[in-house]
Amino acid sequence: MYAYSGATVDVEGPWTHRWVSANGARFHVAEMGDGPLVLFLHGFPEFWWAWRHQLPAVAEHGFRAAAMDLRGYGGSDKTPRGYDPITLAGDVAGLVRSLGYSDAVLVGHGWGGYVAWATATLNPRQVNRLAVVAAPHPLRLRSAAFRSGRQLRAGGHVLSFQLPIMPERRLVADDATLVESLLRQWSAPGSAFPDAEAAWRYRRAMLLWPAPHCALEYYRWLVRAAFRSDGRRFVARMRQPVRQRVLQVHGALDPSVLPATAEGSAEYVMASYRWRLIDGVGHFPHEEAPDAFTKELLAWLEC
Repeated sequence: MYAYSGATVDVEGPWTHRWVSANGARFHVAEMGDGPLVLFLHGFPEFWWAWRHQLPAVAEHGFRAAAMDLRGYGGSDKTPRGYDPITLAGDVAGLVRSLGYSDAVLVGHGWGGYVAWATATLNPRQVNRLAVVAAPHPLRLRSAAFRSGRQLRAGGHVLSFQLPIMPERRLVADDATLVESLLRQWSAPGSAFPDAEAAWRYRRAMLLWPAPHCALEYYRWLVRAAFRSDGRRFVARMRQPVRQRVLQVHGALDPSVLPATAEGSAEYVMASYRWRLIDGVGHFPHEEAPDAFTKELLAWLEC
């Protein structure tokens, strides 16, 4: 394992890096451009760099594009607790305000998408609209987990992550080889992602202890919440319909979160809803087909 290293997280590029305090923690952000705020939220097992293709394109179209490391990842604080969606939504809402904005467009992948859905409902004033990638609405995901044998099998890793200690050891073993394996397993067959650089960066970022434990706590809350009062409270609050405009993008070949699971999210949205399925792509549309994904995102931002 490694201590925090700027070479791992502060990747050079057209963006600038800063650390922003919000909701009792400090978050690493890469940003560029000026205009309305578009805030990108990564998923597991990545960090802010997952949005390297989208940041310049969105900034060039007149937005301030910012990508954060979620709590427990990359250069952000790795706190002992706070990996429930209510706290994580508070992180995002607080970060929007700390960046000097009243609201933002949220773009979230995987767990970042889950948090984006939660923020839109729990902190609606800070969310102008949201784009979610490989991320069903939390109630849709919960329903599919209980009712769909196919989705339950596809998400088998969620159950394997519930064990104590051993999942963390597996994540960091052999210089985090499992991270690269998961990226390949969840991408479409024959995908060029991850290339050598992406595999190296995501493996190194996961070795920034205690990032493995923090990342797995997201999954552990998901299962524990099904049997606890805080989970029931979250479910009750998430029954409020989403009133912001929504873009939902999914890979047609996603083996981890099935397209049928995600598509049913429309029932939780009262505002304009756009569904886009990208052919030949797995769990990481923004990385496997960055041009196609960015085209969809920009067209939606401009309408």
